[in-house]
Formats: sequence, C-alpha cells, structure tokens
Amino acid sequence: MEDLTAAGTVQRALTAAHLYYVQDRTMEAIARELGTSRSTVSRLLAHARATGIVDIRIRSPFAAPQLLGEHLAERFGVTAHVVPVPDDATEVERLERVAVAAAHLLGDLVLADMTVGVAWGSTTAAVSHRLVPQAVHGTTFVQLNGSGNTHTTGLLYASDILGRFAAAYGGSAQQFPVPAFFDDPRTKSAMWRERSTRRILAMQAAMDLVVFSTGSADSRVPSHVYSGGYLEAQELSALESEGVVGDVATVFFRSDGSSDGIPLNDRATGPHFDVLRRVPRRLCIVSGVSKVPSLRGALAAGLATDLVIDEAVARAFTE
Repeated sequence: MEDLTAAGTVQRALTAAHLYYVQDRTMEAIARELGTSRSTVSRLLAHARATGIVDIRIRSPFAAPQLLGEHLAERFGVTAHVVPVPDDATEVERLERVAVAAAHLLGDLVLADMTVGVAWGSTTAAVSHRLVPQAVHGTTFVQLNGSGNTHTTGLLYASDILGRFAAAYGGSAQQFPVPAFFDDPRTKSAMWRERSTRRILAMQAAMDLVVFSTGSADSRVPSHVYSGGYLEAQELSALESEGVVGDVATVFFRSDGSSDGIPLNDRATGPHFDVLRRVPRRLCIVSGVSKVPSLRGALAAGLATDLVIDEAVARAFTE
C-alpha cells in the first residue's frame, strides 16, 4: 500500500531520484522496485525537482551564455549568471526564465542565520513565486524600502513578496511600514529617529545578502515604482531632467552611478547606496534590454556582486 503522507512522499521522491539520477535506473525499473506505476515515478521525480531534492545544473565551457558571463566578470568584477532565452521570447517569458534561474541560485546563497534584504518590485515578485522551498535555520528577510503612496498603503504587495521568501526558507519577515517617499524630507528625518524605524535600519545595516532589480521608466515589463502610482508627472519630469536612468529600492541614480543631488532621494525610504555596498553579497536580477541603461548605472555605482540576466542583456554589454 502506497504511503500518501507528506513525509512518505518526500521519502519516496528521494528514493526515486537517487535510483534515477545516481544509479541510472529506468522509470520502469524504479516503478517495479517501489511497487507503483511509471506515471507515479514521473510525478515523484517532478516533486524532487520542484522541492529542491534534485538540483539540475548544466555547465559547458563552450556555451555562449558562459562566455558572456565571463566577459561581464572581467569588465565589472561581478559573478554573472546568463540565462539562455530565445530572441523571439516575449518580455513576460523572458522575465519568467530569469526569475526561475534567480530562484534556484538563491537556494545556494541563502544560508542559516542570515539577514536578507529584499526590494519589492515586478522582478522580485516573479522570483518569489519560483523559490524552491528549503529549511534554513534562523534566517530573517527584511524589507528594503517603504511601499505606501497616496493611493495605497502598499503593505499587501510588499508583504506578499517578503512573505513568500520567508515561507520558502522557513524564516521570519520584517516589514518596513513607511511610505515609499515622504512628502517632506523633514518628516523622513523625524521618522528615522523613531525606535521602531531604527530597528529596521539596524537590520538593514547588518544584511548578509540583498536581492533587488533595477527599476526603469522605460522597462517593457513596467517597474512597479513607475506604474503603481508612486510618482507624479512633475516628479517623473524632474527625474528626467536630472539624467536619472533608474532606481534601486526607490533610490535613483544616473548613468554614471551617481545619486547625489537628486531631490527625490532626500524623501526616498530605500537604503543609501553606501549601506548596500557594505553588504557582502548583492544579487541584482534583470531581464529585458529596455533595462540595460539602468543596469549600466547600477554597475557603475558598484551595487551588485552577482547578476542574473538574460542573454540579450548580456550581449548588449559586448556591443
């Protein structure tokens, strides 16, 4: 009689995966050994892949994505993971493939007792849906920037992303319940003196890993900060006049990576770039060539140690 409990499924998936991937047994032979059907074995192997029991990786010294990654490593001093994506893929398909690759990479980067900063946005939302569950002791996920605006508190959107990260790794989530942008820099200064806010800021200062994408007004998959009612028309115009090419966690920067002298940053709740640069591992996830200018600026600012990008984005840096 088949064991239909959750623990029984995990054990059977582990056994099936070992027989298939290590001992090179056929599905028919595994089905006979487990006393089940070939279709059940197929489902057990799929379960093993989906839950992280099996981690399939492909490495080739001749693969174009790897060569592109090596070029980026030499030029910018980052570890680049280049995801193969067909040129005719839609922007949504491109984001999906990059999100899956980033989610698998995070399985190696998220370790016990870490503090992990997560910036909300369209890309990290996609990644959060693709995380491979694994138990990691004592890990805390902290929200990098506030999410409220004049139309919504933004708490549900940001907390859903953060909550999926925490649930995937059995960790805790620490929200940052402040607006994305204050109306007055003096209000921000006062809020930053509050003990409840200082607690979150102290956690951000102690981060071991940060996960983010670059926002861009020109992104073909709309960046949430530009499409979610966070910026008024005059603010967008002011950013353009300042030569802004993108943002990380609602802190804006120019193509040379500079962020000083941009008035909106005085009201933004994301961490100063000096805080980010002190984090040992900084994973930047980008899909779509429309985000290349913002990624160039982020690299110029030294914000990333690790990249997950699609092949078209990587090629744009060789042209």
